[in-house]
Amino acid sequence: MTSPPPITHGHVFRIAWPIILANAAVPLLGIADTAVIGNFDTTTGLGGLAIGALLFNIIYWGFGFLRMGTTGLTAQALGADDVGEITATFGRAALMAGAISLCLLVLQVPLAALITLVFQGSAAVEEAAKTYFLIRIWGAPAALFGFSCLGWFIGLKRSSYVLVLQLLLNGLNVGLDVLFVAGFDWGVAGVAWGTVIAEWVMAFTAALLIWRKLHRCGWRFEWERLRDPAPLLRMIAVNRDIFLRTLALLGGFALFQWESARLGDITLAANHILLQFIGFGAFFLDGFAFAVEALVGEAVGAKNTERLRQAVRKSTEWALGTAVLLAVATFLLGPLAIAGLSTDPSVRGAATAVFWFAVIYPIIGVWAFQFDGIFIGATWTAAMRNAMALSFAIFVFAWWVLTPPFANYGLWTAFVIFLAARGLTMGLAYPVLARKAALQF
Repeated sequence: MTSPPPITHGHVFRIAWPIILANAAVPLLGIADTAVIGNFDTTTGLGGLAIGALLFNIIYWGFGFLRMGTTGLTAQALGADDVGEITATFGRAALMAGAISLCLLVLQVPLAALITLVFQGSAAVEEAAKTYFLIRIWGAPAALFGFSCLGWFIGLKRSSYVLVLQLLLNGLNVGLDVLFVAGFDWGVAGVAWGTVIAEWVMAFTAALLIWRKLHRCGWRFEWERLRDPAPLLRMIAVNRDIFLRTLALLGGFALFQWESARLGDITLAANHILLQFIGFGAFFLDGFAFAVEALVGEAVGAKNTERLRQAVRKSTEWALGTAVLLAVATFLLGPLAIAGLSTDPSVRGAATAVFWFAVIYPIIGVWAFQFDGIFIGATWTAAMRNAMALSFAIFVFAWWVLTPPFANYGLWTAFVIFLAARGLTMGLAYPVLARKAALQF
């Protein structure tokens, strides 16, 4: 294996831009699903799709550690020039994805029952949601295997593969949606089958790309490494920490949405609009966070303190510049976007009243994104988990104190405090962890 090239601004951008484009393609699928059902099916079908898709988003977000944990461990093996561990890391991740998928398939009926227990819809909407869920669950093995593949490719700094796979998944899914719903009149079941087929095609394509990578590099799986308990236990610990961190993050967003709904329909709609701005900015900030995962992991694996500093500095400079541009773009274009996303004057007014929170969000949030990437790449996941737990507690306290007197202003203030706390807690831990890592190099 040749020595890695110097870390330059161009190097960071080459890793980040395919991920940014891949991230941007993800919400297009949800828009296409909604548009197809909205134009060719009933309101019941649209409601069932909304509930069923939300349940899968929660499940898959929770198992996102299959992507994140695989990236950090793969990048470290790459930096250490340990080919056997590079391939074994993917093997362990794929086996873990298979085990989780088997559990999901076995538990599909009780999981589907959550639709009735958690979501309060009409009987027809709940039935449509269950139909969607019980079909789409058969794509879970392919989807979770895909998470492992994406993490492995990012760890190897092959982010262009991530873009290819996401475009394949979303493009095929949209085409099948139109065929099954508009052509065959399958309704919400057609959307579910379209997603399942697209997920399996993506999984087979990813497997083909991995086989091609192994063949071209002359790599092979060392199966005896998969039986070694030490690295397996390490991967389990890393993934456990990321999973717990993700639960706390999901809890923060759930609390924000719950309080938004409690404050009334107008507030809920206004906050939903502003969350679209935040989600759009995340496409860009995640691109540089993913890049720093790969670069930091490689530096830690190589036990190279200078490359670790370069990776952190160069990627953070890109991320900070991008955050400022996002804030400026939000400030200039946000009022037009609010007007375009709602025709209701009350909703527009409520969104405009707290609009400045969306403007400052990228500048405050960039630190949380960057430190997430750094900690995942270095596999400092226990520290990241603890920082998220503390940040969530701070958010809950701020929400409890600020929301009663200040309503939506207080809620947004608490939400931004949550974001700032994530960056601050990890920022305070970073120098200590970096010095400890340098002593171990």
